[in-house]
Amino acid sequence: MRRAHSLIVISIAASVAVSAQAPDRTKAPRPGTAPVLKLPAIQKRQLSNGLPVWIVELHEVPVAQLNLVVLNGSADDPAGKFGVTNLMSAMLEEGAGSRSALQIADAVDFLGADLNAGSTFDASGLRLHVPVARLADALAIMADVALRPTFPQEELDRLRQQRLTTLLQSRDDPAAIAPQAFARVLYGAMHRYGTAMMGTADTIKALTTADLRAQYAASFRPNNSALLVVGDIVPDKAMALLETTFGSWTSQGAATPARLAAVDEPATREIYIVDKPGAPQTQIRIGWIGVPRSTPDYFPLQVMNTILGGSFSSRLNLNLREKHGYTYGASSGFDMRAGAGPFMAAAGVQTDKTSEALKEFFNELNGILQPVPADELSRAKNYVSLRFPSGFEATSDITRRLEEVLIYHLPDDYFSKYVQNIEAVTAADVQRAAQKYIQPGRFAVVVVGDRKVIEPGIRDLNLGAIKTLSIDDVFGPAHAVSR
Repeated sequence: MRRAHSLIVISIAASVAVSAQAPDRTKAPRPGTAPVLKLPAIQKRQLSNGLPVWIVELHEVPVAQLNLVVLNGSADDPAGKFGVTNLMSAMLEEGAGSRSALQIADAVDFLGADLNAGSTFDASGLRLHVPVARLADALAIMADVALRPTFPQEELDRLRQQRLTTLLQSRDDPAAIAPQAFARVLYGAMHRYGTAMMGTADTIKALTTADLRAQYAASFRPNNSALLVVGDIVPDKAMALLETTFGSWTSQGAATPARLAAVDEPATREIYIVDKPGAPQTQIRIGWIGVPRSTPDYFPLQVMNTILGGSFSSRLNLNLREKHGYTYGASSGFDMRAGAGPFMAAAGVQTDKTSEALKEFFNELNGILQPVPADELSRAKNYVSLRFPSGFEATSDITRRLEEVLIYHLPDDYFSKYVQNIEAVTAADVQRAAQKYIQPGRFAVVVVGDRKVIEPGIRDLNLGAIKTLSIDDVFGPAHAVSR
């Protein structure tokens, strides 16, 4: 179950906020010890309405990054209204308080600020970047957008048409068809993960301003929230400002997050072909349902996937791109959410090399089940460890890391110990994780391309039963988009 609360992250951060501990050059480093990443301390307080406040002081640059994150996302969409959270979040900027969408945009621009709203499967919210000198003015605008949205009908009609146009374009783009077909195959049409966050044409067309208001009221509330302040601020002054703008925010009732139904993994390997006549490339997606972000195997999976398909020098990319030239790039990854998102290996390959590419995909997927050589393991751990501090360079990097801690209930010292946990991964850990989470004989294989060209070669591989999907099977009837 997901915690029924949301998060306002107000992050006032410098552009360079975190640094690794400087090495002592008078002493040789001990083998196997990683530099300590020194992260700023978090001070925890709360407003008079009970809204938690986390404060991190960083004084290098006088800028502010304010993030509003509500821990109700697209996964909480009611049945029959898939896409309502995504559309509701986008509508926050389209009118709030006494301002129209254009007036909000003009006011934010005048302050030299940047304000954006959005959602994921697990969270929704706002992100505001502004010079600290303009913080009070900017925070007042953000509070209007967050607490007093108006959901104008004319803006809803405009955004609705944009989404319908996007869906219409997606029906003709194999790179857009493939991930949606893959999700539909794994989770089905009734599971929230089986449909894109924006929803379907039918649900988008049916959504009303009343639906948006209801979803907003069910999720945006202080008893479902937290504030986080990072940067060039004095904590007491920041608390007073936050109290003025957010302290009067009240809740009516409690948020009711959705409970995603459990979905069985595929029992046997099956191949799904989506026909796109004349497609110059074939889009390939291979995998199954992966793991939630809470998995205890997170660190072994990071190292294992780095070796398999998580970097330019991964096995998949070196094979399909560098060795054979079938693709511009091949990759793999676990989409870890509050619930178990998909594991997927992917590439767009030459149409006439589809079967050859599939063969090499499975060569590598089977190969990762074997013991990993020590030098390859070391390179993968170094790749993850040495790249990790760069994830704290920019203001937005820092706030997103802190959101991750809050959304997925990670310990406060999680990122301070991240590199140590990566370095602790052994070859046995990698092999165990691979054998548990990479089972090529049970993977779903989605192939989007020119069926008459690619199907004979796929059949010759004898990978499993072949089924066909239409574009309507993936996105819904075409007439629903065009009406």
